[in-house]
Amino acid sequence: MKSITGKITKTIVLITIGAVIGLGGQLALTYQHQLHDREHFASRDSRPASQVGGLSSQQYQQLAAINFHSGQSPVFQVNGGRSTLNPKSWRDSHVVFQQLDGQGRTSRSNTAFLTWRNHANTALRSQQTVAPAGWHNNRNGLLVYNRGHLIAYSLTGGIDQQTGEFTGSGANGDQNNPRNLFTETDFTNQAVQTIYEGKVRRAIEGHHRVIYQVTPIFRGSELMPRGINLQAIATDGTLNFNVYLANVEPGIRFDYQTGDSISDPTNSVAVPLDPEGDTMDDKEEQRDDIQTVGHYQRPVASQPRHYRRVIN
Repeated sequence: MKSITGKITKTIVLITIGAVIGLGGQLALTYQHQLHDREHFASRDSRPASQVGGLSSQQYQQLAAINFHSGQSPVFQVNGGRSTLNPKSWRDSHVVFQQLDGQGRTSRSNTAFLTWRNHANTALRSQQTVAPAGWHNNRNGLLVYNRGHLIAYSLTGGIDQQTGEFTGSGANGDQNNPRNLFTETDFTNQAVQTIYEGKVRRAIEGHHRVIYQVTPIFRGSELMPRGINLQAIATDGTLNFNVYLANVEPGIRFDYQTGDSISDPTNSVAVPLDPEGDTMDDKEEQRDDIQTVGHYQRPVASQPRHYRRVIN
């Protein structure tokens, strides 16, 4: 009886070992296929490397026509959420800072070609003072306006502000750069855009090469953009998104022609949830004279945050 039990036990052990080896082999094969797909991801794009891709003029006009309605999510998927950037166009680390248009607006796409070397420490950022088109100072204790950054400070380490080239000499392309700033709401900047900047940051921290393009979307001659298009792609396909973020603030209504604003308690905005819960690296610069009060209430916010002056 003991002999039969021993044989059964031995058989079970051998079957288990075989199953584990088979599963391990299958996992190894799957991993090899994933590595192959990543290695050849860029080569599957039929466009020449000289064509960066990104937001087309037709898509720009379509996004400019979007009207945000109270209670909506501020995030709209573009092209099914898939980037139209060409991964083959990545050659070296640099940022293309476009010139301001005739109205002094950053209405064209800034495109960053990033590696792990471009991650900057936001603790070193000083206060921004440039007044972009449509800018208004915050008043009455309501935190409504931010100086929005096209390419986040945390993603422009080593980038020369004038040329956009990587120098690695302590430069940072975002430091008070008028070609990289626009009038953005506190909500869209702090509660929404940071989610996607965090995705890019984590990708380059993982040593992936990323192309990241940001385009403020203006309607006609308006000075304040209606929203902003963010899209990114890693050259191995591990990061790929394309979204439009409405430039809105809970409890506030804007005159986008001038950037001015008035209170509107009927305007509520759904607050996106960051699945990673890690956007602190992209927060706006700390200021010694202002302290932020409160937060945006989930799932739907109906009022702006507040600030108070700090007396030293």
